[in-house]
Amino acid sequence: MDWYLNVIRKYTVFSGRASREEYWYFMLINILFTIVVGFIDRSMGWGHASGAGMLSGLYSLFIFLPSLAVSIRRLHDTSRSGWWALIVLVPLLGWIVLLVMMALPSHTDNEYGPRSTHV
Repeated sequence: MDWYLNVIRKYTVFSGRASREEYWYFMLINILFTIVVGFIDRSMGWGHASGAGMLSGLYSLFIFLPSLAVSIRRLHDTSRSGWWALIVLVPLLGWIVLLVMMALPSHTDNEYGPRSTHV
């Protein structure tokens, strides 16, 4: 949970680096929260035909900027520009390429700063 809260504290920090652990633990907890919020939406009858409900929508709005920021910081950790995040706009292939980039190991100190450490 510490990883998740660390990313939330850096709500709109797009500079610097995010370690592989910080990124993936944040994403894991984010997915778990998304499932729980979706379950609450459905159990309260707030879901729509698309499956998204009121709480899911609010959570998505809340988590959008932190998710984008940690993704850009993760790309920085692999010595890539944050603009690489736009590769997701390429259907299917873009998501696969970004997934591979996020899974790559950290580089030593680079132009984006020293290697990040947890909290």
